[in-house]
Amino acid sequence: MPLLVMKFGGTSVADLARIENAAKKVQAEVARGYDVIVIVSAMSGETNRLVGYVEGTSKLYDAREYDAVVASGENVTAGLMALRLQEMGIPARSWQGWQVPINTTSAHGSARFIDIPRANIDAKFAEGFKVAVVAGFQGLSAEGRVTTLGRGGSDTTAVAFAAAFGAERCDIYTDVDGVYTTDPRISSKARKLDKIAFEEMLELASLGAKVLQTRSVELAMRYKVRLRVLSSFEDTDENSGTLVCDEDEIMESKVVSGVAYSRDEAKMTLVTVEDRPGVASAIFGPLADAGVNVDMIVQNISEKNYGNHSGAVTDMTFSVPTNQVARAQKAMEDARAAGLINYDELIADTDVAKVSVVGIGMRSQVGVAARMFKALAAENINIKVIATSEIKISVLIDRRYMELAVQALHDSFELDKA
Repeated sequence: MPLLVMKFGGTSVADLARIENAAKKVQAEVARGYDVIVIVSAMSGETNRLVGYVEGTSKLYDAREYDAVVASGENVTAGLMALRLQEMGIPARSWQGWQVPINTTSAHGSARFIDIPRANIDAKFAEGFKVAVVAGFQGLSAEGRVTTLGRGGSDTTAVAFAAAFGAERCDIYTDVDGVYTTDPRISSKARKLDKIAFEEMLELASLGAKVLQTRSVELAMRYKVRLRVLSSFEDTDENSGTLVCDEDEIMESKVVSGVAYSRDEAKMTLVTVEDRPGVASAIFGPLADAGVNVDMIVQNISEKNYGNHSGAVTDMTFSVPTNQVARAQKAMEDARAAGLINYDELIADTDVAKVSVVGIGMRSQVGVAARMFKALAAENINIKVIATSEIKISVLIDRRYMELAVQALHDSFELDKA
């Protein structure tokens, strides 16, 4: 039988009524002739509740026991979903990660997939079962301990199962009805896309779009898993939602497909760093060791030029998430104390936002950057930092202008038009 993977997030299974609604969507796919693997998240708010229990019990908790506790939320949902499907007359059973087994690394809280053997689930399908309901977000280490996959782990689980079982498609059910050209809460002109390329979706996800988790898109792109994003709260058919697919499936792409944003950005500048070979390594090595996620990087000539330094100096500017500013500051102070680098001042600006335009059409179109900068200039929005790739341009701007910038860029590239 053809196989379909369906994933339901926390809001889609938040209570018994929503679990029943999700089960009806599974029932419809079974009626179309599919065998179905359903991946479920914990009920909305449940994981946070379980994390609170762990932190309230032990501040310096054992990560293995943390995983054992927080993974239980998905187990409950899987069992309830299987029971509801059985009540509908559909042969279904639930699977926890260790029963499949979903083999992962031993990095508790951020485990990675090793492999997903098909034999156990295939055997149940051969016996006449139509649905396997699998607890997302979890796996099994080589030591026999439950592991969890980190934020967005259920999305990643769904894509991994679709790849392992050669599914026709992986449907991600969420609280939005697809991928939009930008956040509809910011621009009323935002338009739902029928299709978007893997690379575009990966950039949008990494730049702030919350529809899909970045790891899941990376995995889908690697294994060519066709993803469909659609709402669990609306009636759907085979043409609903947004299809995330290979670029070859899209006849003609607009130059820019979407505008993404991130409020949680900070700009950090090391003033008058020695301009010598190895200085970048001396800066970004300690930041990496401290677990700081550096994004945009700009090196420029320092206004102080030589100052009290014996040789040429430079300023180094980079962006980090706002919640990692203190960690970055400590890493730089420790590096200076250890004699790895020397600088006069570390300036942190936490009142910035990142706005990006993304589109595979940029590869063959000139003038995209000029059009973007002209649109921002027309709104008197100053650009602090610029970073580019083959299919995206990102800028850091004052946070108070973020929504205005998104609207201006959406209008400039006429993203409201099909």
